[in-house]
Amino acid sequence: MFRSRTSALAPALALALAALSVQGQDTKKEIEKYQKMIADSSPVELYELQGEALWKKKQGPKGASLEACDLGRGPGVVKGAYARLPRYFPDTDRVMDLEARLLHCMTSLQGRTREEATKRVFGDDDNPSEMEYLSAYVAGESRGVAVSPGTRHPKEKASYELGRTLFFYRAGAWDFSCASCHGEEGKRIRMQELPVLSTPAGARAVVATWPAYRVSNSQFKTMQWRINDCYRQMRMPEPNFVSDATIAVNMFLVATGKGEPYRGPGTKR
Repeated sequence: MFRSRTSALAPALALALAALSVQGQDTKKEIEKYQKMIADSSPVELYELQGEALWKKKQGPKGASLEACDLGRGPGVVKGAYARLPRYFPDTDRVMDLEARLLHCMTSLQGRTREEATKRVFGDDDNPSEMEYLSAYVAGESRGVAVSPGTRHPKEKASYELGRTLFFYRAGAWDFSCASCHGEEGKRIRMQELPVLSTPAGARAVVATWPAYRVSNSQFKTMQWRINDCYRQMRMPEPNFVSDATIAVNMFLVATGKGEPYRGPGTKR
């Protein structure tokens, strides 16, 4: 009796699973339509314009702008610089991403203290931070440039390996890692798909569009914020701003997704 009932239920179960699969595909298409709609009306350009003004604004004890800042392509060269970060900088003997390099230029060129320059690196409602505006401007100058972080210097290789280790490292109250959310296909939080970021296909869509404007809270967010917030959601201690650990995670993601043309700053849910 049990076997015959199971046999009778099998076709119905198969139909139900097929219906769920079709429903899932339809949902994915609707989400993609929504994402395209919000991208077409993104105010990212306004952040870029404000960032350019801040780049040229004279500030700090030295009364200097950031126009002589070397982002890896020479002093003052912004075009294509973001797509080539993170990378090793000889003047600091350290691998740096965009925000780490901007902070370095604020302190070295403008004479500002780290405490003053990092007083507010993550903005809030209707009040973006200086770092977010600058990130929008610099990143926007790399549109169409292939993502190609530094990967040859020994410290760049070490940063990549550290980032890979941290990506899979489980810790905190929930015993989570980055891979807990971004390590398997088919995961989603509400309307946001969770790509497998340890694969080139999964990483490319992310590194090619961050930093990004988030429609859900009408704020522009940087990659450092994204990594920092992931640690918060995993219930781990908050990382120091532009720490070697967060830069390493960024390096791992960008190196994994290298070769993708940069098309950000993007627009997210």
